Amino acid sequence: MEQSRIAHSIGIALDRFIKNNQEQFQYASGELSQLLRDIALASKVVNREVNKAGLIDIMGALGSQNSGGDEQQKLDVLANIRFTRALTKGGEVCALISEESESFVDLNNEGKYMIAIDPLDGSSNIDVNVSIGTIFSIYRRKSPTGTPIREEDILQKGSEQVASGYILYGSSTMLVYTTGHGVNGFTYEPTLGEYFLSHPDLKMPEEGKIFSVNEGPANSFPAAVKQYVQYCKDKETYIARYIGSLVADFHRNMLKGGIYIYPANSHNPKGKLRLMYECNALAFIAEQAGGKATDGKIRILDIQPTTLHQRTPFYVGSLRMVEKAESFC
Repeated sequence: MEQSRIAHSIGIALDRFIKNNQEQFQYASGELSQLLRDIALASKVVNREVNKAGLIDIMGALGSQNSGGDEQQKLDVLANIRFTRALTKGGEVCALISEESESFVDLNNEGKYMIAIDPLDGSSNIDVNVSIGTIFSIYRRKSPTGTPIREEDILQKGSEQVASGYILYGSSTMLVYTTGHGVNGFTYEPTLGEYFLSHPDLKMPEEGKIFSVNEGPANSFPAAVKQYVQYCKDKETYIARYIGSLVADFHRNMLKGGIYIYPANSHNPKGKLRLMYECNALAFIAEQAGGKATDGKIRILDIQPTTLHQRTPFYVGSLRMVEKAESFC
């Protein structure tokens, strides 16, 4: 019997993949590689907590609100602590922006990178066992190392990201990231405690059939958005799919082709999703996979942030579908 039939390859491990591709980083001195490993390690800890959430008292609301006014879940706070600790111990990060913190967190003036993170997106879905995720953006600081953090280090355009990614905690746990040289996906193998390359060089279909939008507030959508949603409904080949966890909706559409829309409405005239730690990261991944991301008029990665928790309308997904949505706007 052939050896290949006895023991199938499980793919290259994340650590080895990062090491083998380190020369792709613009500043290949090892810090960014270590930073990605720190994020992967923290995600394993969070994955463990998510998987045992129903067995211990970490489900449900905490009784407080985060910086965006959303009710904090216990797992939100736990995930924020886990990622902050991992990034602090690693020493590569000078400052951290988190959905769970009002201001940026000053970690280490010697660090060369700034991180924007949503530690646990869609955490309210944990109570009903629906997929949730972590979203992160990595920027290189602009001020000299060893000096206090400046606004120019924090409020950078999405186009200045050196890496971004997300972790999906679902039926399997996946880490998907880009450093500006394509997108690769890794699946967590819990018995070995390691991520393995499962989705190399991910490409988003240029056209798709899925449209993902929360139609609850549809009456308050701008007229152009109402028209586009109706256009999608009128196409017999299109199907509506909406999970309510941004990472899960994005991941499905990236693999199968589709568009995710969270427009402005009368309740959220500037949009609901946060530019710095939700939209920029996914926009970078979408573009690297051949897709597109816009606020309806402007490329997401070209928007200059003015505040840490700035909101924006968000249209992301397959290139042709986003372009069609833009034509209505």
